[in-house]
Amino acid sequence: MRVITLNLNGIRSAISKGVTTWLAAQSADIILLQEVRATLAQIPDLETLGLGDYHAHWFAAEKAGYSGVGILSKLEPRSVTRGFGNAEFDAEGRIITADFGDFSAISAYFPSGSSSEERQAAKYRFLDAFAPHLERLKSSGELLIGGDFNIAHEKIDLKNWRSNQSNSGFLPEEREWMTARLANGWRDVLRDHIGPDAAVYSWWSNRGRARQNDVGWRIDYQLTTPVLAKCVTQAGIYREVFYSDHAPVTVDYNLE
Repeated sequence: MRVITLNLNGIRSAISKGVTTWLAAQSADIILLQEVRATLAQIPDLETLGLGDYHAHWFAAEKAGYSGVGILSKLEPRSVTRGFGNAEFDAEGRIITADFGDFSAISAYFPSGSSSEERQAAKYRFLDAFAPHLERLKSSGELLIGGDFNIAHEKIDLKNWRSNQSNSGFLPEEREWMTARLANGWRDVLRDHIGPDAAVYSWWSNRGRARQNDVGWRIDYQLTTPVLAKCVTQAGIYREVFYSDHAPVTVDYNLE
């Protein structure tokens, strides 16, 4: 089973750059998408995009052109849940969950706190509310959550960690949230696969020459419950062509 997670930074922009051609060629079983930034009426039909083999489920933000997540899957889910029971963040279209029977998959777009103190406070509220939700889901079965967490967990996960210690995305409270998830049994399967010393990034600022100089952050993840983590056979970040300011994270699982 191949699972791809990708922050699109706008689905219409990513489509214009060829993302759907690339996705179709990957033959992924599940595609987790974030920052769709479109209403349902603005999302093109999958058949016309060359993705007609997929079932599509979307959760758009109430605010037009903002946030939004989606799940594409070759197997139709048993059920799909939009949101996680939090009015503030469900209005922003940040969480969608698909139940496939043997496991569930979540596409998640965590808030960014970089624009203001108010948004950082909102990010902390999201983390506080989402953590117990994850633990409840984990207690009921195998679970995979993929998406843009807007958190670099360790120093190895961003190029310039020294100068970013007081910036959103690398604040102690955010990093501790990630540490607590791993302490509770979640596995960062890309990090497990590539090892603790590999410096790989999934997002680059549009400022300066960050992408050309590989001055990036690893803020896109696939976290799984322990049983699923043991099924990983391959994991990596695709960087040959960029369809967004984020790069796709692809993980292969052998569920047999």
